[in-house]
Amino acid sequence: MALHTAFTQLMGVRHPIALAPMGGTAGGALAAAVSNGGGLGLVGGGREGTDWVDRELKNVTGRTVKPWGIGFLSWAAEVETVERALAYAPSAVMLSFGDPEPFATAVHASSARLIVQVTNLEEARRAVDVGADVIVAQGTEAGGHGGMRATFPFVPAVVDLVRPTPVLAAGGIADGRGLAAALALGASGALVGTRFEASDEALVDAASVKAILNGQGEDTERSLVLDIARGSGWPARYTGRTLRNAFLEEWRDRPDELASDAAALEDYRRDSAKGDMDAVAVWAGEAIDLITEVQSAADIVAAMVERAEDTLRGILED
Repeated sequence: MALHTAFTQLMGVRHPIALAPMGGTAGGALAAAVSNGGGLGLVGGGREGTDWVDRELKNVTGRTVKPWGIGFLSWAAEVETVERALAYAPSAVMLSFGDPEPFATAVHASSARLIVQVTNLEEARRAVDVGADVIVAQGTEAGGHGGMRATFPFVPAVVDLVRPTPVLAAGGIADGRGLAAALALGASGALVGTRFEASDEALVDAASVKAILNGQGEDTERSLVLDIARGSGWPARYTGRTLRNAFLEEWRDRPDELASDAAALEDYRRDSAKGDMDAVAVWAGEAIDLITEVQSAADIVAAMVERAEDTLRGILED
């Protein structure tokens, strides 16, 4: 059973899986590995500058001839950096968290497809307005930053609203059963993040990977605390889902007090820089129960597709 969808046809990829462009995790090596495995690898451009983009995009283009892309934070990226990325001829540019309009014109003027990630229906309407070729409906179960809509009811609502634009489901998808569920909800595939943190090619330190492998979904929490501590500048409407740690437990109910406590902020930044896991933000989604080993990204893609095909075949045969 081949999983051919509107997304695979549009992007010219074999499998309906895309790598979430996670900042600090999805470098050129990981993106290339996902693309070589038949998915769409997306480099995590985040709000990086042109030097970082040059390094990682040279990396990805040197490792794959398959379709690949790059993602940016709409609220923080610079138009100059997006234009620099477009010079490497990506197959797609993904924009998340904020108004995509300032960057949409440049993307549309290129050969790249525009992917826009949304966390509510208002954002989905805006994505259609700016001409998104693909829309990612991200549920709150996702690791890292996001909104408050649950994946299961949110995805079909977006599918209905933006039809015929292809939709990728995101948030809490870490194996082939999640991919099969996304397809059953009307999505054309899945955007997968946390599962690829535990891959051979991810830019993730060993301690964080171990924490993900040992963690459970109930160990994760959405909060502003670690963003305040890091001085990240993230808009408050997008909370970050991480594994709980001692610092989050201490300040959970006092974010405003934390913001004005210079000593506590200095302590956090010192401890985090040292790799103290009582402070480090380990971005992880609720599906970490399903992540039990580190594999190559290509093997992860293959296993997800095989499990999705088996799941869908079993449903149809029953």
